[in-house]
Amino acid sequence: MIRTLALCLLLAAPAAAQDFSALARIDPATSRIADEGQGLRVDLQLSQTVPYRVFTLADPMRVVVDFREIDFGGLIPEDLWQYGIATDVSFGPLRPGWSRLIVTLGSPLAVAQAGLTVDDQTGAARLSLRMMPTDAASFAASAGAPDAPDTPDVSLDAPIQRSGPLVVAIDPGHGGVDPGATRGKIHEADLMLQLGIEVAEAINRSGTLRAVLTRNADDFVPLEERMTIARAAGAGVMLSLHADALDDDVTRGASAYTLNAEGQDRAAQRMAERHERGDLLTGLDLTGQDDRVATVLMDMARAETTPASRRLADALITGLRSTGAGVNSRPRREGRLAVLNAADFPSVLLEAGFLSNAADRTALSTPQGRAPIVAGITAALQDWAKAEAARAPLKRQ
Repeated sequence: MIRTLALCLLLAAPAAAQDFSALARIDPATSRIADEGQGLRVDLQLSQTVPYRVFTLADPMRVVVDFREIDFGGLIPEDLWQYGIATDVSFGPLRPGWSRLIVTLGSPLAVAQAGLTVDDQTGAARLSLRMMPTDAASFAASAGAPDAPDTPDVSLDAPIQRSGPLVVAIDPGHGGVDPGATRGKIHEADLMLQLGIEVAEAINRSGTLRAVLTRNADDFVPLEERMTIARAAGAGVMLSLHADALDDDVTRGASAYTLNAEGQDRAAQRMAERHERGDLLTGLDLTGQDDRVATVLMDMARAETTPASRRLADALITGLRSTGAGVNSRPRREGRLAVLNAADFPSVLLEAGFLSNAADRTALSTPQGRAPIVAGITAALQDWAKAEAARAPLKRQ
């Protein structure tokens, strides 16, 4: 199964073949930069997901793709490029932690579509960029480099909660150098930030729950930092917001993802390898423990949080249906999604719709269109929290 999803949110490749210290690499055999009709197509097959950003520059006209980070070792431009509308191609390191690909254009083109599709089975990713003809004045007006891709300091927009209402971490996917799925001038990162803010405000107005955002601006926040923000706020649950995109324009509606059994094993291994021991489980210091002990302890914690995550996913679909929000025909799914790694609190990834579908795109682009989604999410979280409290007290810090 191949689907468009968050950059840096999928675990890569089967555990036996993974090398988490390795940089992403481009497969020249299945990558190309070539003319497509009157426009240009850039398809890069990557060994794993990476954050990226796309922009254009003038004098000369260029399209630039920045990555964090690509190993271009052994590649030459001719491995990827056929001369045509693209008159030159170059790539290499930009600065520590960042790489850059530059495609020089022979005529003005505008970015019509950009997105990253990820293979759920292998973790490999494909960056697809489509550029269509525009006029010189429009090209010049839109050209320019965005701000430097630095990781921001992220502050919480809700006070740290140690007691009282359940704290819900709302995680708007993507941001900053990672725009997510793109359709024309519409970026997943922007829509999910607006949706996340509206959901957080609705939750806080309810008086029964408290919300904290993992980002409250167009910033790139690494996955590990998003989880740390949730833990620092004493979150008892995490909801990550995304909008899918496919090649077709028919598929639509929201779907809720939970971590599958295979992903749980790999998640524990990856968390043990990459995180500080004290940040793996809230309230449990794993400093000094070896990976095997840390993994066992996380698996024990997931014995409680995994069923709660599945109940939350079901509640979200029910809540969205009750408010008239669009729901996919197959709304409950599972995947090896790293944002669902947390062992110490339930977590769900909600795909709020498809940017590739005109109706979903329109709904997600306006407050009125998002209102049923916000109401459905808020009602679902409230109902789920009540049910979980009746089942057994939720873990609090």
